[in-house]
Amino acid sequence: MYRLFVVTGAAIALFAPVAWSQQSGGTLRITHRDNPASLSIHEEGTNSVLTPSMALFNNLVVYDQNVKQNTMNSIVPELATAWSWNPDGTKLAFKLREGVKWHDGRPFTSADVKCTFDLLLGKSEDKLRLNFRAGWYTNVLDVTTDGTSGAVLHLKRPQPSMLAMLASGYTPVYPCHVPSATMRTNPIGTGPFKLVEFKRNESIRLVKNPDYWKPSRPYLDAIDFTIIPNRSTAILSFVAGQHDVTFPYEMTIPLIKDIKAQAPQATCEVTTTNVSTNLLVNFDKAPFDNAEVRRAMALALDRKAFTDILSEGQNAVGGALLPGPEGIWGMPKEVLETIPGFGADVSKNRETARAIMSKLGYGPSKKIQVKVSTRNIPTYRDPAVILIDQMKEIFIDGELDIVETALWHVKVARKDFIVGLNLTGSGIDDPDQQFYENYACGSQRNYTNYCNRDIDALIDKQSVETDFEKRRTMVWEIDRRLQEDLARPIIMHNKGGTCWSPKVKNLVLMVNSIYNGWRFEDVWLAK
Repeated sequence: MYRLFVVTGAAIALFAPVAWSQQSGGTLRITHRDNPASLSIHEEGTNSVLTPSMALFNNLVVYDQNVKQNTMNSIVPELATAWSWNPDGTKLAFKLREGVKWHDGRPFTSADVKCTFDLLLGKSEDKLRLNFRAGWYTNVLDVTTDGTSGAVLHLKRPQPSMLAMLASGYTPVYPCHVPSATMRTNPIGTGPFKLVEFKRNESIRLVKNPDYWKPSRPYLDAIDFTIIPNRSTAILSFVAGQHDVTFPYEMTIPLIKDIKAQAPQATCEVTTTNVSTNLLVNFDKAPFDNAEVRRAMALALDRKAFTDILSEGQNAVGGALLPGPEGIWGMPKEVLETIPGFGADVSKNRETARAIMSKLGYGPSKKIQVKVSTRNIPTYRDPAVILIDQMKEIFIDGELDIVETALWHVKVARKDFIVGLNLTGSGIDDPDQQFYENYACGSQRNYTNYCNRDIDALIDKQSVETDFEKRRTMVWEIDRRLQEDLARPIIMHNKGGTCWSPKVKNLVLMVNSIYNGWRFEDVWLAK
């Protein structure tokens, strides 16, 4: 069931990018959509942080940066050169790369791996301000070292997906000798680029790491991110040639058309993101502590209207997990349409919803007044406006409550909202990450306070299963029950566009996670 996995030099060559006439040098200029709260990946939950920060770090293992769909077969070595499971699947041992240096010149060792996981597991004296990945690693009992070049993850029970979670851009190795507070503004990594400047509300500048352990990488001399919150201004800057890449996945279908009309030479790609737009309802706040009110809200959703308005019909409807073909685990359409509220007859659903609300005493002369909180970027604001309009159909009057990025994730983690419009990104396309992080009882990112111990037991059961088809059937049942329980009603799975100049080469956009493809070490500029 478990096997030794050793990556040799020949295997590494297999994963190397296509041999083009790569050119070294130059600065890649990218627009950035907003001001990151920090640059510490382990304390944040947005690609506003991860996109500029992933290039600073390495993982034990990582998804191949030149393969668009993340799968277990696309995981390749980084700080680990080999790994193996013990026979019962409770120990995952890594042989570590030697001769790697942190950006400040200190050597990387197995102690750094242990320190990273002690930090994530809450075992160290140093503490994270927020620990978004705590739910990922609840099954990790301990991490031990084997000399300076070996590390072992000890698990409470078998969990085959552990390797996938370690491969996410959200799981970099941090240095023992740098406090977590310092990592927020001056992160030190082993990655292909080093941070030289982080000007809040202005820019982020990375430069080539001359001591990078991978020969001839990176090709670029530097990467400059310019913070431009206004999307129209950012587009004008790109069209004028002042920037080489738009912020990844940020462009809508209509905006892509505008860009192509003004800059026909640009390459623009619309891809799935594995980011869902979802409705947050705080289960503990009246009157939304009433399950019938929440059911009426879910029945009032017109998912097709959301996708038609925001993506010209290209966004996909699904449950908690991304539908195929890009997603590996999402429910098929025939299963999804059996769930109340997901059927095509919106008028009938809303009629049922109004009947529920009328029975509870609400109507044209007695409406629920509520603030609908959302993050202050267009991908959140635009669907929030549609949500408010649709809730009017069932006697709920919403007022838009705009929250800056630096405060948004803290606000929802503290349950400091009543109703919200949220985007939930998947760090990996695997049920363990989605279920444990967003739906398990007590998880920090379980924003609605949903808790079903029976579902928790099913989540544990699917996590141990090694047969793919058996596990997927179990996952579909869990996802179906989450949607029926209105744990966090999924409105749609988003598609987003990215545009880049013809001189930008080997920029690969992944299709089932926006968080795993930003090492930038293989990107180069044609001169």
